[in-house]
Amino acid sequence: MNVVYNSEHYSVLSYPAQEGFELVDKETMRMLFLQGPYARRFRNAINDIPEEERDEETIDAFLDDYCAGEARPIIFH
Repeated sequence: MNVVYNSEHYSVLSYPAQEGFELVDKETMRMLFLQGPYARRFRNAINDIPEEERDEETIDAFLDDYCAGEARPIIFH
């Protein structure tokens, strides 16, 4: 597992062996795990953000849109 992005609102973890990403919404305590073609689509979408626009506000807004309706609650056992 590698932390590839971390802000006050979101974390993105990479799982290279599983070819996946875990998106964690810290405010709502929800997460989304992307694997295979979904992970590749996510990586491509991030790469499509122009370098000069890759600031925390833009990335957080992108993740907010990406997680909308798909992220699931984090449950502690």
